[in-house]
Amino acid sequence: MTIKHLHQVELAKRWSLSPRTLERWRWLGQGPRYLKIGGRVVYRLEDIEAYEAEHLAGTEEGQKK
Repeated sequence: MTIKHLHQVELAKRWSLSPRTLERWRWLGQGPRYLKIGGRVVYRLEDIEAYEAEHLAGTEEGQKK
């Protein structure tokens, strides 16, 4: 089983955000789950996809937030 991880810059590109936005979200306790290993922050692809599904506009789940 291969687990894919994205670095902050890669996720920022995926979502067309500034990497600083992701930093702010982490500080505020928002955004997708992440791992901090040896001072590096990485996001598991499964957590990114779960976060995207939770925030999908027009879905029952996304409208609850």
